[in-house]
Amino acid sequence: MSLLADLVAGARADAAARREALPLARLEALAAAAAPPLDALAHLRPADTVKILAEVKRASPSRGSLAEIADPAALAATYETSGASAISVLTEGRRFLGSLDDLRAVRAAVSVPVLRKDFLVEEYQLLEARAAGADLILLIVAALDQPTLQRLFDFTAALGMTALVETHDAGEVERALEVGARIVGVNARDLSTFELDQDLFGRLADRIPGSVIRVAESAVRTATDVAHYRRAGADVVLVGEALVTGDPARTLQEFLAA
Repeated sequence: MSLLADLVAGARADAAARREALPLARLEALAAAAAPPLDALAHLRPADTVKILAEVKRASPSRGSLAEIADPAALAATYETSGASAISVLTEGRRFLGSLDDLRAVRAAVSVPVLRKDFLVEEYQLLEARAAGADLILLIVAALDQPTLQRLFDFTAALGMTALVETHDAGEVERALEVGARIVGVNARDLSTFELDQDLFGRLADRIPGSVIRVAESAVRTATDVAHYRRAGADVVLVGEALVTGDPARTLQEFLAA
């Protein structure tokens, strides 16, 4: 089993366990009662300078533990005051040590859009995201067949949220555009091998229309890396590890100035 398949299987099992504790009908009521989602497209729309999607990330399968992050809300607030346009929250618990509680805490602490970043493969998980206050959710093309990708994309829109559709090659970019994605991410990290290719974004950027927000993901350690992605056409750069392992405010400000 590939690492991606293992992560998806774990996410399914964890969602099934949560469904036992919180039945669908109750979750639907909580999602309907949540405050309306923010307009993520407006916050991430292309501008004269790069925008940063700053991530609350405790660990990863490739690097292990990164930071304890005892107070994700405080970290997210620092991101916002330092110029982040949106906040990404890892909610996967097995390998990334995140939770929906992290998402709820961050949503209560910031006024910019919040992304639930997880291995989302069913509607129940999208309802969880909305009930916890998410404005954006991640859909990974490599984890979904095309009918499922379209169904989840449409359900995301029906809930008022926006999908960041993540891709890793030209065929996946085509699939993302086919479902109507308005925000397309290119992840430099291969989710089967976890190897990095920082030039992948540049090879795929021209395949993404200018009307679609382009997000570069992974392989960001320095301001030079942010500048590299910006020159290649990135509107937004997703950054996690470099922020949580250093001084988040100073690092974020350096990245925004790149």
